[in-house]
Amino acid sequence: MSSHPLLIVDNLHASVDGTEILRGLNLVINAGEVHAIMGPNGSGKSTLSNTLMGHPHYKITEGTILYKGQAIQDMSADERARLGIFLALQYPTAIPGVSLGNFLLAAVRSVRGNNSVKPLEFRKELMAQMKELGIRPDFVKRYVNDGFSGGEKKRVEILQMALLKPSLAILDETDSGLDIDALKVVSEGVNRQLSPDVSALVITHYQRLLDYIKPQFIHVLVGGRIVKSGGPELASQLEATGYDELLREFGQASDR
Repeated sequence: MSSHPLLIVDNLHASVDGTEILRGLNLVINAGEVHAIMGPNGSGKSTLSNTLMGHPHYKITEGTILYKGQAIQDMSADERARLGIFLALQYPTAIPGVSLGNFLLAAVRSVRGNNSVKPLEFRKELMAQMKELGIRPDFVKRYVNDGFSGGEKKRVEILQMALLKPSLAILDETDSGLDIDALKVVSEGVNRQLSPDVSALVITHYQRLLDYIKPQFIHVLVGGRIVKSGGPELASQLEATGYDELLREFGQASDR
């Protein structure tokens, strides 16, 4: 096992359209750990997930992101994906004209390398994972997320995670729009992927998701920086008390 943390975020400042959203964020994640980021609307949670993944609209103005000992803040999203970072989107995009099966094969080949992915072996793996997530086999021929329900989109996100086998999975409000049955299936799908070599950063507004994907560490994001950290009990405390006290103390400086 590596002697250094999997992810070190140091004094991260990031802007969107010229507006600073992250304002000196610090975070360390070791291999096999599950961390949760909670915070009120507009605290910068989605900005953090997009910045870590390398979304080009999010500009890092100060600070560093070290992943597996490498500085990645200047890398593209696909370079970060090949290193083992995965982002499950809060609002997955439809891609009309591209079948789910072809999309997933292209994604897996991009990460694993073309020559290491044989179509028949891939299809067997794909069908097994789809069955685990309750996705019908005919979905491989449907266009990506085109006409999918919210629950179906989120299951497909976790299907991608299962196939890409990242070492860091970032889940951006994966619970949004899910009923309790879909939430259980999606959470079980995530939990199956976790291991001593796989870490997760769960970004959520609510305690509900954390009843199923259980983090060891909770961090509270307010105004673009982490203002409080603790164990799982912190999520229950926030659910009971809300964020008002932290907002009064640290101020709400962001709207993303």
